[in-house]
Amino acid sequence: MAQTKNKRKRKHRGTPAGTVERTARPHKREDAKQAARQRRTERLDREPTWRGAVNRAAIAAVVFGALVVLAFGRDLAQGLTLAVFMFVLYIPLGYATDSAIHRFRQRKRQ
Repeated sequence: MAQTKNKRKRKHRGTPAGTVERTARPHKREDAKQAARQRRTERLDREPTWRGAVNRAAIAAVVFGALVVLAFGRDLAQGLTLAVFMFVLYIPLGYATDSAIHRFRQRKRQ
């Protein structure tokens, strides 16, 4: 049976009071590009944080531990030990790399 109603093309957000807000989207392509450029520069201008370094290190350590166990056929204990070691190693390495890239971008911008 054919669908009788058209699907909505834009997302609507309801509030607890029951009113519906529509998400604002730029109408022109140039406006959308400008907004995207502005969001990107804001994201790149933020200073690196230890929390971000810890999050990336955790993800990388989990992937590394899974690869050690699944791809190389090691024991789970060995994989866990190596994953913890890599987690501890990745935190300062990731922060130092982020800081160096941030300083490079700031110097280049000036």
